[in-house]
Amino acid sequence: MTILIRADAEGISRAAEMLRAGKLVAFGTETVYGLGGLATSDAAVARIFAAKGRPRFNPLISHFPDADSAFAQVRTNDLAHKLAEVFWPGPLTMILPRGPGATVSDLAAAGLDTLAIRVPRGDVPRQLLREVGAPVAGPSANRSGAISPSDAFHVLRSLEGRIDAILDSGPCAVGVESTVLDLSSDVPVLLRPGGTTLEQLTDVCGRVYQPDDRTEALPVSPGRLLSHYAPELPLRLDAHEVGPDEALLAFGPALPGGGLVWNLSETGNTEEAAARLYAGLRFLDAEGQRRGLKGLAAMPISRTGLGLAILDRLRRAAGPHPTSRPTP
Repeated sequence: MTILIRADAEGISRAAEMLRAGKLVAFGTETVYGLGGLATSDAAVARIFAAKGRPRFNPLISHFPDADSAFAQVRTNDLAHKLAEVFWPGPLTMILPRGPGATVSDLAAAGLDTLAIRVPRGDVPRQLLREVGAPVAGPSANRSGAISPSDAFHVLRSLEGRIDAILDSGPCAVGVESTVLDLSSDVPVLLRPGGTTLEQLTDVCGRVYQPDDRTEALPVSPGRLLSHYAPELPLRLDAHEVGPDEALLAFGPALPGGGLVWNLSETGNTEEAAARLYAGLRFLDAEGQRRGLKGLAAMPISRTGLGLAILDRLRRAAGPHPTSRPTP
């Protein structure tokens, strides 16, 4: 059952406590309602994907109460600070390289070396984020493919019974998602138009590139690579046996013969498997190389629940490795 919580001081504290406990709480921002989950928790992030029926592990935006806490997660640059001074708090998401002290989970980042960060406008979301004291992932609070919700009842109609609570702060002022600007390379790239306009961005940035600009090479951006997290060791999919020189990524009862095994879920639970996916790939890759193994073998994954999303990530991990980044 999904409960509605009033966005007063008591309700905000209750919602923050639920988020810290790993529960899912939708909350209103100036753009749309976000489906909040603790961005540092693989399990909470996996629940977000499951609740939305999200078809693949797209990177999620992490929300912060202020620029200092947001920038603590990433490697910044002068343009990012200038944009923050002008547009934060507000409907602008920045994509920046992951910082050495980042705590956002690999699953929330879709295995990329970049993070999507935002400081929303409004007393309620910022107070909520301050009380949580950790990054909060917040994609739009609707089933995947549905219209983004601009009030609590839109959320309830879409996600009733799939999330724990909704912090009801009334209708959203903007009603469209935040603008997403990739600052991870030498030029700013507009990945998604939104509440901050292109004209406003160009006033600060000068030229802003767009993904459909074919006149010049564009930097690689999140979500546009065939391979997101690709291990150094080659990855073999749909394995029904495992060789002595392979590490095994298991799902359900493990195949015999694997000397190095990471089981995504012994019970075949796709939510648990999603939460353990990136940690497993990284462990098998690093430990497999240390032991001199030649590759990784992944057992077949159920196509139910988050299974299709896991398969999507594994196919990308098994794809060709990006060798270079184009420069403009």
